[in-house]
Formats: sequence, structure tokens, C-alpha cells
Amino acid sequence: MIKLRLTPQIIMALTYTPHLDTTFTCPDFKLPGVNGKTYSRADFENTAALLVLFICNHCPYVKAIEDRLIKLGEFMKTQQLQMVAICSNDADNYPEDSLEKLKQRWTEKKYTFPYLYDESQSVAKSFGAVCTPDFFLFDKNLKLTYRGRLDDSWKEPDKVTVEELKNAIVAQLKGEPTNPIQIPSMGCNIKWKKA
Repeated sequence: MIKLRLTPQIIMALTYTPHLDTTFTCPDFKLPGVNGKTYSRADFENTAALLVLFICNHCPYVKAIEDRLIKLGEFMKTQQLQMVAICSNDADNYPEDSLEKLKQRWTEKKYTFPYLYDESQSVAKSFGAVCTPDFFLFDKNLKLTYRGRLDDSWKEPDKVTVEELKNAIVAQLKGEPTNPIQIPSMGCNIKWKKA
């Protein structure tokens, strides 16, 4: 009998985000960015929409949509909206998600939004983030309005027919309610540090 030993680097538990909780308010946070600056929630307030996304470098689900996230960031910038990414993975066991590697990827791909590093994982816990990618769209009062998937084809961009997250952002810009029917985002579970 052959026994296979799986290392932590190849264990990817598929996780889905929970249902939208419209009573949830954006938690305060203070984190270093890959650009050397420190950011807090106050840096992203006074906007019609704030999108906080939990992503990382190594997750295949994030890699598959990365270019679409960059494009969404460009759209939000043209609308004077705020978007910020946070990586909360355990970099000791997932070195591709270290601050240095995040900075390298952010620079190479020319991200148009800040990328923050949550080494203690306290910010991910305060948000209740569960996977990468995990999207949190807040309104001008910092109330959660959308927590679903990016679009209807995570793996094949040419098969996207509905850009659900972008539609929620546009609705918010128009002062319209976001669609209450939200399909959960899915991805690799956040790599929590062992206690």
C-alpha cells in the first residue's frame, strides 16, 4: 500500500462565503500596505462605495480572476470609489503570500488599488472573512450591501455573462438597492495560523 503525505502547501479546502448580513458595518483596521504606507478604514471613507476584498497570491481561484479584479479596480477609480485588497494568509506555511511576494505581484501586475498585509489575521477575523476571494461591498454609511461572487464564470473569463459584483457597485452608484439574491463567492479557505 502506498501512503501519500500531503503538505500544507497543497491542501486547498473549497470554502463558500456566508449569506449577506445587511446589519454588518465595516470594521476599523490599521494595516501596512505593500507600498510601505499604513492604511486604516478612515483612508477609504467618504465614498459612495467601498470594496474590501480578501485575496492572496497562491490561490488558484484568485489567480483565475486576478486580471478581472484589476479591471474592476480601474473602473472603481474612474468613479472615485474606493477598493482595497487584504491578504491574511499564514505566510510561514504559504511563503508565496508573504509581504515581499505580495509587493512583487502588486508591482508586476500594476494593481490600481492598495494591497494590505494582515499578518496577525485579526482584520480577517473582524470581517469574518473565510476564503480567497471574499468580497465585502459597503455603502456610503459603511453598511454591507454585497457579499457574493465576482461574476458567473470564475474559471473562464470569456464565458462571463453577468458581472454580479460590478452590477452591485453600479446599482449603489445610482442609489438603487443591490440585488438581494447573491450567489456566494468560493475559493480556498483562509490559511489560519495554528494556535
